[in-house]
Amino acid sequence: MKIKLASILIFLCFTTTSYAQKRTIPTDTTVVTNHTTTIKGQKINYTAYTGTQPVWDEEGIPKATLFYTYYKRTNNVNTASRPLLISFNGGPGSASVWMHLAYTGPNILTIDDEGYPVQPYGYKSNPYSVLDVADIVFVNPVNTGYSRIVERKGKKVNKADFFGVNADVKYLAEWITTFVSRNNRWSSPKYIIGESYGGTRVSGLANALQSNEWMYLNGVILVSPADYGAKNSDNAVSSSIDFPYFTAAAWYHKMLSPALQNKDLLAILPESEDFAINTLMPAIAKSGFISATEKNQVAEKMAYYTGLSKKIILQHNLEIPNSFFWKELLRNKNGKTIGRLDSRYLGIDKKEAGDSPDYNAELTSWLHSFTPAINLYIKENLNFKTDVKYNMFGPVHPWDFRNNNTREELRKAMATNPYLHVLFQAGYYDGATTYFNTKYTMWQVDPSGKLKNRIQFKGYRSGHMMYLRKPDLKAANDDIRDFIKASASNGKPAKY
Repeated sequence: MKIKLASILIFLCFTTTSYAQKRTIPTDTTVVTNHTTTIKGQKINYTAYTGTQPVWDEEGIPKATLFYTYYKRTNNVNTASRPLLISFNGGPGSASVWMHLAYTGPNILTIDDEGYPVQPYGYKSNPYSVLDVADIVFVNPVNTGYSRIVERKGKKVNKADFFGVNADVKYLAEWITTFVSRNNRWSSPKYIIGESYGGTRVSGLANALQSNEWMYLNGVILVSPADYGAKNSDNAVSSSIDFPYFTAAAWYHKMLSPALQNKDLLAILPESEDFAINTLMPAIAKSGFISATEKNQVAEKMAYYTGLSKKIILQHNLEIPNSFFWKELLRNKNGKTIGRLDSRYLGIDKKEAGDSPDYNAELTSWLHSFTPAINLYIKENLNFKTDVKYNMFGPVHPWDFRNNNTREELRKAMATNPYLHVLFQAGYYDGATTYFNTKYTMWQVDPSGKLKNRIQFKGYRSGHMMYLRKPDLKAANDDIRDFIKASASNGKPAKY
């Protein structure tokens, strides 16, 4: 009897295994749920469409599928004239989780007012979401979120179709066109928003949508944009445009002299910006041929604006790497490091010695709070169920950065479309895509100066994801509202 029972159990185990399904995501599917929330004191009814939409090859066969969430307001609206905001995060390789569950979406991460995680990790309603003025679709590029390459017998998908600056723009522009057609949004004013590498992405998409898909936009929003043209430029430029961020971070941690520390942040940053452009940049450009007198004077002023010692600055020949600054600023005060993406965060390294932090204090905090929240939210609130892993950061490397002309693509899109406006948003304590780097990018988009009446910059007292801090969440969403209102055509013809 025991032998027979054991045989039956073994048989059942093997039977169960043989019928187990392969873990895959549906290529083309949608789950629909209805919700109510309150935004700025107003009741908002909306429908959430959560699912996947294919990316097709030349033969019309799916080669990938993108996971998305589309929020559509349903009360007191005329959908035909209602703005549509298409949202991307960056990486490259990042899911759309960050802005989805912390910025513009109808629900946000459970955090304190300064943006730090609170257990139990979860989500709550977002009273500042822009869903009152625009419908929103959050898009996850290939291998992020639940988006995946579709395997097909007998044909191998070329990863180069997805993982590069220009490939990324091409397939996403085509995907957006399909989405707009499926959801009957051709008449809607359209906006694209991208954070970090997403800034590179939407800059390229602006022109690709207009030139290749004949889809004209009303606005492009770049949130803490990554501009590789600036970062990879001459040292005199790349080092100098990051310098005012040093001043901001040092001010936050009270490392400046009383002459600066006792002033408001926004009162001292213009001084640092002026020094960076008009003094530091020419000094670094002279490199080893700068006079000893000038080098000492510049180093002394750098020390004044950063809280670092003049000796250390001279040892670096006036060029302080950002990673060294994160390690050095508080080394002699409390031995802690400061965050890369948000320098308000503190870290503890194994050794106080060294040239860079052991880890990114802010990113580890965000990952351990956002990951459970987005998984709970998609399954509980949006009712989308799958065994596929949600990739906060997915495998997309090596990424092809060649022929990156996205800054010029954005300029071209603005030049060819009199309706198109651009908004730049950045946090003063972001040490990765620094706020003054963002200003520099904004200036370079318009070398003629003839488009600047349609370009604006907004800064916030937080980091890369400036919306994590409650006052900035409110302000940044209001800035998007104002931007959408200001860029509305209001019946005016598209002409110069």
